[in-house]
Parts: sequence; C-alpha cells; structure tokens
Amino acid sequence: MFDKLLIANRGEIACRIQRTCRRLGIASVAVYSDADARAQHVRLANEGRWIGGASPADSYLRGERIIEAALATGAQAVHPGFGFLSENADFAEAVAAAGLVFVGPSAASMRKMGSKAGAKDLMNAAGVPVVPGYTGEDQDASLLAQEAQRIGFPLMIKAAHGGGGKGMRVVHALTDFGAALESCQREARGAFGRDRVLLERYVERPRHIEMQIFGDHHGEVMHLNERECSAQRRYQKVIEESPSPFVSPALRAAMGAAAVQAGLAIDYANAGTVEFIVGPAGDFYFMEINTRLQVEHPVTEMVTGLDLVELQLQIAAGGRLAHLLPERPVPTRGHAIEVRLYAEDPDNGFLPGSGRLDMLRLPATNAQVRLDSGVVEGDTVSVHYDPMIAKLIVFEQDRIEALALLRRALADTVVVGPKSNVEFLEKLSRHPAIVDGTIDTGYLDRHLAQVMSADATLPEDVLVAVSVRALLDDEIIAARQVRNGSDPHSPWAVADGWRHGHPGKRLKHLLYRELLTEVAAHGHAGHYTLDIGDRHLRVHGAGISADSVDFLLGERAVRMRVIALPNGYLAHDGERRYQLTLRHPFAFEGSKSQGGDALRAPMPGRIVAVRVDADAQVEEGQELIVMEAMKMEITLRAPRAGVVAEIRARVGEFVEADMVLVRLQG
Repeated sequence: MFDKLLIANRGEIACRIQRTCRRLGIASVAVYSDADARAQHVRLANEGRWIGGASPADSYLRGERIIEAALATGAQAVHPGFGFLSENADFAEAVAAAGLVFVGPSAASMRKMGSKAGAKDLMNAAGVPVVPGYTGEDQDASLLAQEAQRIGFPLMIKAAHGGGGKGMRVVHALTDFGAALESCQREARGAFGRDRVLLERYVERPRHIEMQIFGDHHGEVMHLNERECSAQRRYQKVIEESPSPFVSPALRAAMGAAAVQAGLAIDYANAGTVEFIVGPAGDFYFMEINTRLQVEHPVTEMVTGLDLVELQLQIAAGGRLAHLLPERPVPTRGHAIEVRLYAEDPDNGFLPGSGRLDMLRLPATNAQVRLDSGVVEGDTVSVHYDPMIAKLIVFEQDRIEALALLRRALADTVVVGPKSNVEFLEKLSRHPAIVDGTIDTGYLDRHLAQVMSADATLPEDVLVAVSVRALLDDEIIAARQVRNGSDPHSPWAVADGWRHGHPGKRLKHLLYRELLTEVAAHGHAGHYTLDIGDRHLRVHGAGISADSVDFLLGERAVRMRVIALPNGYLAHDGERRYQLTLRHPFAFEGSKSQGGDALRAPMPGRIVAVRVDADAQVEEGQELIVMEAMKMEITLRAPRAGVVAEIRARVGEFVEADMVLVRLQG
C-alpha cells in the first residue's frame, strides 16, 4: 500500500477519498485553484498544493501541474477521482512516466474506450451486444444524414469522446437532424475538445442499468452487480439504486457476464463501470465503459459492505482480486438509494446556481444514512465547477423501507442561499414511476411538468404553525432583551401587542410563492386568537423546540416541523415543504413589469451561439443566445415579442452575471 496519495480532484469526491485514506493511515495531498483555496477538501488534507487559476483549464485540467505537486510532496500515487483528468489517457501515461502510480486503468485501456465509436466496434468483436448504428470516422454532414436515414428514427447522436450527458441529442425526424447535429458537435467540442459523433438506434422507453466491474493486474475481471440509473433528466442521473427493481437473477447473470467480457476485451484493471441500455423486454446493449470510479458508487458500497476506494488502492498496489474478494459472486444485502443535491433552480429550467450557503442542514449520518459532501454551511458554491452540494445515500433491508428513509432524510435537509433541487427530489421520491420502479430514461423529460406540479395553496395548518412559531420567537427575543434591560417589570417589555386604549394585536405578513397573507394575532405566551381573512382561529398551549412547533387548534392537536430561516420559516408537514417569507406590514412593493426589454446573463459563462441579428423581429420565448456555464449549455430566450435593438454578446466572449446580452426596442 502507499504512504502518501495525491488526489487530483476537488469537492465531494476528494473528501470521500480522504476518508478512506484516514482510515488506512495514508497521508493525503489536496490540490486547489484560486477559487477553492479554503474548500473542505483542502482543509481536510494533510497537505495542500496550489495548481493554478479558477478555471478548470487553468488548474484541474493541467496534468503537468498536478504531477509536479505529487513529486514535490513525495506522493507515491495519484488518484484522479472522477471528471477532469480521470479518463485522460495522456495524463495516466504521464503519471506513470513520472514514476508514480496512477490509481485507475492503464492508458492503453482508456484509449480503447476513449472513442465511443471504437469501443462499440471492439465490443461487437468481443461478442458483447451493441446497438446498431454508425461509428465511422467520416463526419461529413451529408453522409451522417444518409446514415441517419439508414438507421431510422428515432436515433441518438452522441459525442464519440466524453460522457456525463454532454454532446447527446435524440432526433425524431430527418428535418431536425441538421440542427441537432450542429448543437451536439458544438457541445462536444467545448466539453471534450473533439466534435466527432456517432449515431445509434434509439431504444424506446429504455432503462439505464450499469455493472460495476473491477480488474486486477493479473488478468482477472469480475463484477459487483448492477446499479439502476434510469431516473434521468437530460441524460443526467437523478436517482441511483442497487439492486435494480427491474433486473431478474437471470438478467443479472447475463449482464454481469457481458460486463466481465467487456473488461477482458480491453485488459481492464481497477474500477470501471459498464453501462447498458435495456429494453422493456430485457434486451440489453452496450453503451460505454466509464474507465473510472462513478459518482453513484456509494450504493454499491452500501449493499456489498465494501470500500471501493480501498479496493482501488489495493489493486493499484498489485493486489489480486482472488485474495481481496474470494467470494463469488460477491454477496449483497438490502437496498441502497442515492440522490444528488444540487444548487440549481428546478422552477427555472434547472438553471445551475452559485453563491454562499447561508444555511445548510443535512440529515444526521449513521449506518443507514450516508452523506458525501465537499461543502459545509458558509462555503460558496463556485460558478467554475459542478454545483453539487452533497450526495445523500440511504440503506434499508428492502426498497420500500429505503424509499421511506430517503423521504425522511430529505425532509431533514435545508438549503438557504442558492436555489436547490431538494423539493424536486422529495416530489420525485413519492412519484408512482419511482415508487413502482417503472421509470425509463426519458420519463422525466416527457413528464417533468407532471412530476413538479403541486397544489399552490397554502394549507391552513401550515399557515397557523408558522404564525405561532413567529409569535413565540418574538416573545423569546423580547424576554431576552428584558433580562438585559434596566426595568424587567415594564409592561412595554411583553411582546403581546398591548397598547393603552385598545386591545393588543400583532400583524404577521407571510409570503408563500405569490400569495401574501395577513395574520392578525391577539394574545401571548402560546395562547392566541388568529384572524386570517374571515377565519377566527383559537390556539392554545403552543410550544416550540429547535425545529418544531406544537399547539392545540380548537380541539385538535397539531405538531409540525417549522425551522427559522434568515428571512422567514420553512415548514414541513411530513410530505411537502413550504417556505414562507416574513414581510414587514408596511413594506413598499413596486409594480411587477411584464416581459422586459433586456435579456440578461443568468450567471457567468461563455457565449457559444448568437441566434438573432439586430433589427430582427422576435417572438416571446424565441431562442436568442446559447451560453455555456457550469459544464452545461443554457438557452436564453426572448422575454417578450419585439424588435432587436442591440446585441451586446459575441461568440466566445465570457460574460458576467446580469450582463445585458440583447436589448429589445422599447
């Protein structure tokens, strides 16, 4: 084993690898850029080394700087994590040439899988099932269109290099092929530096099921069973689980055998993932091999009881699978589910977010609840990297119990600062397609509005609970001020709204979505009459703890989770969360304008396409600008119909958040 390991990555994966290093007594070296010198992965490491500027191209993608850091700190091995250089054969080769151990497959194996087109040809020759398509090097647009007609529609255009859902488009008709090809090639060129694509038949209503494989340097390859990854949005995985609710023992055996055959075909060593697309009838086809550790590897760890990073290190040090994992097949137990908590806005097209995490509460961890995170409260989600906040993984004896535990853990999660997808994950965890295990890879894209829809009304119990919590909080603050004041017996120190000559009344204005509600409260110390519209509600015996409020509403006992936020409260009724903002009773509110004359950048990013000319007539919602930010393309559309007065964006330009890109005539 190694004494010192350099981790050539950041965020939650770097912190996760450090956890294994600490357990094994291995010193860890972190690398960092200008943007994350105080990030958690740097604070937790034994040593840290600066490698460049905030942009990945200036730091985490500079292999020579990472190797220099490893040599300077005396590290014996380099773990690439996932993303960045983890599947870069040139980097793996350079690490080995520097006399260091690369914790991953050989450069030769990577190169065989580096091109999806070449990989499909290789797998086909090895007897692994592949989807019919075109994988040729001739990338002439007219030839590709001819091949598309031959394959038939719907079909998938895929970037031949890379992964992570980048450079992928589904095309349903020949008339859409040209524009989809251009977009796919542009995205692939920006993400991977190469724009070669392949075409393949698109399997309708497919599932995405992958097999975790390991190979050693002594010629053995084995699998650690499957992960179900069919819950996806725009090819990005949302929920992963193991075992798959779809896979039978016979299908598991067949897919496992094919995965092992795929590994043997490329002389694979270390951790890898063979991804399959699976039809409704159980027919499966090779998609690709990810030559690295996967983001969703924790679900495999939970059901097998293995530490896959430790296994990676043991194999890199020359260990044999026959000794490390003598039981075949590897025994599993229970059911594990993972979700990814992101800084993103589901109500605004899942636009990635950034900014300071003013409040971050995550569920308590134990043997059944695991968190992999690279940030804590007070940290900043950077615009330069993936906006993941944490991975939440739960484990139970069966799938029903695991889903129930997932819902409870999500209910314990609070993110204040950038928008997050936690409410979306809660809704998804209760959706019939997830509960029944019937979801396919395109389901969310087809039914996203249905999944996200919710009753916009605010339940009366929630409104009362938040009002009571706000009233009691006021009284606690007033009592604290009295203790520190000159006259603790002054009647003016009681927060009950009393004034000479008229009954006491306190007003609370609570905003939920677009609904502003006025609550007039009489009383104090947990006994109130609340006037809400024409409703008069009596509350008795109210009390609060750190995260909940309980009271009698008439003759009915109510207990609800209500958490104080910097500008309001978050209530959770056991199924849904409701975030209410406290508004001053006499706050001025300006009028809301419709549409607008300016199209602004929602975040910092690079302009990749301008779809309109000056003086052009545009319709509301028409595509005007395409920009790239936080590893994805974002389409910006006209805020209203009108004539373009000015275009301030140029292709290739880096723009700051809120910069005006297009202005319409007033």
